[in-house]
Amino acid sequence: MSDQRILIAGGGIGGLATALALAGHRFRVTVLERASHYQEIGAGIQLGPNAFHAFDRLKLGDAIRSIAVFIDQLRLMDAVSAEEITHIDLTTYFRIRFGNPYAVVHRGELHSILVRACQDHEAITLRTDCDVTGYDQSGASVTALMKNGERITGSALVGADGLRSKIRQQMVGDGEPRVAGHTTYRSVIPTEQMPEDLRWNAATLWAGAKCHLVHYPLSGWKVFNLAITCHNNPPEAFAAKSVTHDEVLEGFRDVHPRAQAIIHHGKDWKAWVTCDRDPIERWVDGRVCLLGDAAHPTLQYFAQGACMALEDAVCLTDALAATRGDLEGGLEFYRTTRLLRTARVQLGSRLLGDHVYHADGPHAMLRNHLMQQMNVESFCEKLSWLYEAPFPLQTPRPRAA
Repeated sequence: MSDQRILIAGGGIGGLATALALAGHRFRVTVLERASHYQEIGAGIQLGPNAFHAFDRLKLGDAIRSIAVFIDQLRLMDAVSAEEITHIDLTTYFRIRFGNPYAVVHRGELHSILVRACQDHEAITLRTDCDVTGYDQSGASVTALMKNGERITGSALVGADGLRSKIRQQMVGDGEPRVAGHTTYRSVIPTEQMPEDLRWNAATLWAGAKCHLVHYPLSGWKVFNLAITCHNNPPEAFAAKSVTHDEVLEGFRDVHPRAQAIIHHGKDWKAWVTCDRDPIERWVDGRVCLLGDAAHPTLQYFAQGACMALEDAVCLTDALAATRGDLEGGLEFYRTTRLLRTARVQLGSRLLGDHVYHADGPHAMLRNHLMQQMNVESFCEKLSWLYEAPFPLQTPRPRAA
């Protein structure tokens, strides 16, 4: 076991995956979670093949597959006409092409698997009520500063503390996140309450004018996840806010009644204002680095936020292993390896939301025409950059003395 202890601020999916990856390379790890217990807010999450590449590296592939629903299709519907635009088969060709499936899981179930795996690892310490507000560095160590005045010292610090990362604010100082102008409403309903003619084994997206709707089965088909988004320019950001049925319906009054039926079956809706940040180059400050949403927060339109954090976890560990104990060199290698890939996801997600999913008029007609020309082979070719594993990393050149 290495005598180097890595501190991780944040016990979400990215932070816990990073702890497991580092512990697998014999680093000692302490995870510092702000809340009083480890939990995830939200329901459904989509996992592309690249997420499963990371899970396999973490030796969690079988555990995640056991809770996943392996969907057969990505289905794109026109929310105005209720006609299918296209569907992409995700079974034989897709799985052979990328070596892993496309699946959906319950975020809480996924997070619980990560928590249990960390609890079972002798090299990982999980702490709660640790609100990391900043850091100090001195020589070969870094100290995480707690809101309660406690100071915890290690060899390096990973800021996996999310969209409003306090580690990022000290390192970069770029203020509040960018409000995208969209609001997402989420609900989970029992499968028997989902309209029977829409109970597809698919990640289904209904594209409308300045809005879209997504649904797919979860938890062994016990429930359906509903996530619907409209472009309504909210004046301020909020998260997990309870809203009424009428508030939800307001942004979707122009969609087809068949699509509206999905909304009518939802209950206990919660609303999130979607936010991201511009890509930046500075993820590393000496022995401190950013990871996941702290480094590259993205909108949900590529369904890659968690996937990118999982990749970060594996690539960060590979970089530190490749640089053989040179922590500062390893963190820099990680940054340069991940920067352009994550920026592409960030900027591409913005384009998908504004110019594909929410298009109207001739723009929507052109989208439908182009999407109808796509088959599974062309789809896989177009997204091969995303779904293929970004590791193993090439060995970096030694740093100059």
